[in-house]
Amino acid sequence: MRLVLASNNAKKLAELRALLGGLPLAIVAQGELGIAEAEEPHHTFVENALAKARHAAAAAAGAAIADDSGLCVHALGGAPGVISAHFAGEVAAQGDEGREDRRRRQDAANNALLLQRLEGVADRRAHFISTLVAIRHADDPEPLVAVGRWPGEILAAPRGTQGFGYDPLMYIPDLGATVAELDAERKNRHSHRARSAAALRTLLHEAWHLGA
Repeated sequence: MRLVLASNNAKKLAELRALLGGLPLAIVAQGELGIAEAEEPHHTFVENALAKARHAAAAAAGAAIADDSGLCVHALGGAPGVISAHFAGEVAAQGDEGREDRRRRQDAANNALLLQRLEGVADRRAHFISTLVAIRHADDPEPLVAVGRWPGEILAAPRGTQGFGYDPLMYIPDLGATVAELDAERKNRHSHRARSAAALRTLLHEAWHLGA
């Protein structure tokens, strides 16, 4: 079964392919099919994930999966939340740079703003959240919704070179490392997306009768 991923994030695609490996699924990024990214106008992760999934499913005339994820910081009232990807405002393209180069500059700007907002704040509690939505077609009345949360705390300076986004600032006490200090295999065992993907695997089996 083909699932169109409503994202052009190469690292997110790789993560989901690994996390849902073994299921009879072929996950394809929407960009490979010429599908533009959807608007994300909502205030909640689940609403944005559903909007993205329906957009991709309609354009591909088939099944789709979407992940809306981000960082929620306790002292900031849940911010950056659904605007995690562009917390510092969307950075402008520079010359002929590629998507990943621009994403790295965006990540750096977001991290810098987060540290600025938390300067002098003692409560550094935060959690990553991933909301996965899978639908069989654009008008599917029964979307599968799975949520995963990964608690940690925000450091005062980045550590590590793996991952993307806020990974260098997110310290996981249980693992004694930031997310950016974890290799892909270890991250995929513990992450918010690992938790939502595990829940989604169960739903795919129970509702769509896929795999074991």
